[in-house]
Amino acid sequence: MSEEYLTLAEIKELLEKEQEVRVLTMEQNYALEHATKYSRLDAKDARKLVNELVEIEQISDAMACKLVDLMPQHPDEINAVFLKERITIDDNVISQILDKVKKYV
Repeated sequence: MSEEYLTLAEIKELLEKEQEVRVLTMEQNYALEHATKYSRLDAKDARKLVNELVEIEQISDAMACKLVDLMPQHPDEINAVFLKERITIDDNVISQILDKVKKYV
């Protein structure tokens, strides 16, 4: 069994497909509602942005998914994400992240 990180947009897409096949549980409905409310991209664009972000050296797949879910517009938002992980990033990396995110906003 493998583990894969997903964005909210991808979760939304998976739950919508599953909803067509069967009735979702209460928890799955809450997850679908949350994903619908807060995902800002479609699943295809979200995955493309994740792939672009992981090309930056300091960004893991999990961090890329978190950044895509948040779609940060300001350096402080990016610093807040990395602060939780106790990772310090330089202004160049922040600039790269913001540039990639701006292409999808």
